[in-house]
Amino acid sequence: MTNPPRFLPPERATRWLIAAALVLHIALAVALGLSVDEAHYLLYAAHPALSYFDHPPLVGWLQWPLVALDAPTVLLRLVPGALWLGTVLGVYRLAQRLVTGDAAERAGLWAVAVLALAPMLHVLAIGLLPDTLLMFFTVAVMLQTHTLMQPGAPQRPLAWLGLGLLLGLAGLSKYTAIFLALACALCLFSAHGLRLLRLPALWGALVLALLLVSPVAVWNARNGWVSFAYQAQHGAGSAWRSLEVLRFVLVQLLAYGPLLWCGAWARTRLGVMRWFFVLPFAVLAYLSGGGSSLPHWTAPAWVALAPFAGVALAAQWRAGARLRRAAIAGLVALQALACAGLAGLMLSGGTPLLPRSLADTPVGANPFADLYGWQAAGARARALAAEQGLTSVAVQNWTLASRLGWYARPLPVHVLEDRFDQFDLWAGDLAVGGDTLLVDWSAMAYTVPLGAHGFRDCALLATQDATHWGAPLASFRFYACHGWSGSPQPRLRLE
Repeated sequence: MTNPPRFLPPERATRWLIAAALVLHIALAVALGLSVDEAHYLLYAAHPALSYFDHPPLVGWLQWPLVALDAPTVLLRLVPGALWLGTVLGVYRLAQRLVTGDAAERAGLWAVAVLALAPMLHVLAIGLLPDTLLMFFTVAVMLQTHTLMQPGAPQRPLAWLGLGLLLGLAGLSKYTAIFLALACALCLFSAHGLRLLRLPALWGALVLALLLVSPVAVWNARNGWVSFAYQAQHGAGSAWRSLEVLRFVLVQLLAYGPLLWCGAWARTRLGVMRWFFVLPFAVLAYLSGGGSSLPHWTAPAWVALAPFAGVALAAQWRAGARLRRAAIAGLVALQALACAGLAGLMLSGGTPLLPRSLADTPVGANPFADLYGWQAAGARARALAAEQGLTSVAVQNWTLASRLGWYARPLPVHVLEDRFDQFDLWAGDLAVGGDTLLVDWSAMAYTVPLGAHGFRDCALLATQDATHWGAPLASFRFYACHGWSGSPQPRLRLE
């Protein structure tokens, strides 16, 4: 059977594909304001600590030097961009290891392609989240695991220490790194058996990994183990429902596309390494039944499956069946369109598809409005607080606190709701009888809290619209509030 025509050699096509993705990431990094999560983890770097309430500390530590230098947002986004590039190159290398001969380059190209065609991964490429870090360390651990699976490799102490270093850094990135360690153990014991337990180097790697993650334990011991309690409660969710799992699967298809699923059927002698996908994905799918799941949580699992998807797609394309290649090409086109559409909506603030007037836009209808206006709002908050002699900013929902906490620095931000989170550790509760600058955002608007569950009085100081390309996306209201009751009951403004 003759091979299908190739327009570019696989290696050159891979370089062009990575370059195109990097251009897209640069455009997004320059144009977009910080997302909720980005700002939250930048505040980690602004408040250095051994660990934090909701995540381990590496996401903050890694950004600390640039934050200390007051680097602009576009430079801060070099960190996730570099991690995305390292992840892609690692996946390319791993896909080549799964097969031999001429098929290696084609598998590498397709592995890079499925990552470049996954819409959610472009979001993680410009915003540094714990998942961005764990994506990188997942691939690095898989490469090191593959090395240690080779005959004779377990006798090399440095290879074990390298694995311990990577697992420790992964543990400093996100708590779900535990699945990474379990998958690694399954692969190594599958290759070499339980005799590995007799190797001192293995135990040395384990000790190194535990030493690296020890700051998390130290911080939690000093803070009542709040992180572990929060993660246990967060993971448990509410009553389990199969409909939520179905919703989870549909969201995964939209966020990452169907091409990555091809990795489940890849024929390779290293199929055992699919545990790096199966373990985290299965657990997160089950937890989604309790309503506890976000689309980006599975990103490291999908990255782990990408090399296998590359192998499977390369083999299917090479098989030469016209209908099969047409189906693959159709999926590629659909996923490319989805990526382009997402980028377009982010860059435009959602205006091509949503009403051009705030009066015609229901509250929360435009998720892309979230990316614009916060820097100006933070600056306005600082100026108004100085004019009114107020020493803090307050919001009524924790998701509104991160951007103001970042852009209104050094003003502390109080979250006026009855829940404990990282902002309570940074700023504490607003004192009873205290005064503050209350900020409200129209896309998540709350009634002004007055009386027994609010302030003695609040005066509207200013209203500021967030606009993009001439279209109003949202508005901010700033209030000078006095005499806090200390008994919050936030109420969304539904009109």
